[in-house]
Amino acid sequence: MVDRIETLIEKKLIGQYISMNFIENKTFELWSAFMPRRKEIKNPINTDLYSLEVFPVGHFDNFDPGNSFQKWAAVEVLDFNEVPSQMKTLIIPTGLYAIFIHKGPATEAHKTYHSIFVEWLPNSEYTVDERPHFAVMSEKYKKDDPDSEEEIWIPIKNKI
Repeated sequence: MVDRIETLIEKKLIGQYISMNFIENKTFELWSAFMPRRKEIKNPINTDLYSLEVFPVGHFDNFDPGNSFQKWAAVEVLDFNEVPSQMKTLIIPTGLYAIFIHKGPATEAHKTYHSIFVEWLPNSEYTVDERPHFAVMSEKYKKDDPDSEEEIWIPIKNKI
């Protein structure tokens, strides 16, 4: 199920975020605000879009879908020399990630996440690490198209 495991080298992102939880999903609101403004970011590395979750430390220890986290819409940039007004910066630190490919409409991504957290992760030699989780939406991403693809990056560390 896992496509690959790789050490991500630090990434710099510029974007916007909103506080939300899994019960009150505000992803649509976030992306609706970000997409019209993304061209204001002058130094993107490529055209990929990043959908990130920054969870508080211990979020998954006693998981509660009502617990808040930051949901980001962002692009990777060369540096933070020019940050558009009302946008924020985020650094994804270097670390180990398990990468999965979700194929199909975005509305079905929950099935891929379920497989990751209920099937793959508990049976692997890894546990979730305290770094951002994210999806990379490249030119293969087509939102609700059945042929859409996105990469899901889960931060991991060896079980102790």
